[in-house]
Amino acid sequence: MLVTVDECLPALRCPRTKTELRRIDAEKLSSAQAADGNSEEYRIVGGKPILIDFSDSVLSEEAVFKTSAESPIERASYGGVKAGIKRLLSPRKAGTRENVRRMIADIEKRPKPVRLLVVGGGSVGQGMEPIYDHPDIKVYGFDVYSTPHVQFIADAHHMPLADDFFDVVIIQAVLEHVLQPAQVVAEIWRVLRPDGLVYAETPFMQQVHEGAFDFTRFTESGHRYLFRNFERISSGASGGPGIQFMWSADYLARSLFRSVKAGKVAKLLFFWTQYLDRLIPQPYAQDGASGVYFYGRKAQEPITPRAIISHYQGAQRGKH
Repeated sequence: MLVTVDECLPALRCPRTKTELRRIDAEKLSSAQAADGNSEEYRIVGGKPILIDFSDSVLSEEAVFKTSAESPIERASYGGVKAGIKRLLSPRKAGTRENVRRMIADIEKRPKPVRLLVVGGGSVGQGMEPIYDHPDIKVYGFDVYSTPHVQFIADAHHMPLADDFFDVVIIQAVLEHVLQPAQVVAEIWRVLRPDGLVYAETPFMQQVHEGAFDFTRFTESGHRYLFRNFERISSGASGGPGIQFMWSADYLARSLFRSVKAGKVAKLLFFWTQYLDRLIPQPYAQDGASGVYFYGRKAQEPITPRAIISHYQGAQRGKH
């Protein structure tokens, strides 16, 4: 269940100095004095602290405060028939459901309550509803824009959070939207407790989405090495070549006809290809996946560069 902003305050830190924050009044937080004797102040907008180091962020301070931390990307809402079409074209991934079930089973073995952080939690991620509904999971969330699902606004490169505070971190469909994924993953490692869990889903073969705020893609092996400071519990494809084929038809049509509507028509024509993923073995799915996932546990020693070669489990394994 989501914690309140007030419940979240003890975990918050200055994004620049990582010193503790205290509430000055209803509209401002202040950091403790750093070694140089200075402190930082952060505004509270709409009841939510804005904890961003704008000197090292793609976000504009002026734009964030002018819009009261609205999303820099237009996000469509769906209802009625449109919602049905959306579900058809953006199917719930069976793999995500299974991974979430496994994660909850692992979480339930931990002392209660469990503190869980959602990085990029502006909306409830696909398949993540059981996390938010669980009575023993305290959900903390932040994003670069304000919604009812987040308690504060922050840039994931400089998480304004205490060390070793969380039992679990979820980062779903976010790492493609950050400039320095390794820095974000290092921050995840920092805020997790010594045996903390991380679950990540990141695009591999997807086309550009969210325009100027889309930067990076990962193969399954590249994704694993990104999380090299974590022990692997499981990893693999998250959405296979069938889903990717459907999206490719969308972008081919929208490119040829310079029309998003044409792309959606093409996507509808090929929506059935997503079901072919059920017939594709994991090694082949991994090599042509639309996205990949990693589920792991915080470790004290990273895997070696050489180890990533033996990690590869794709369909071309026998050729090396």
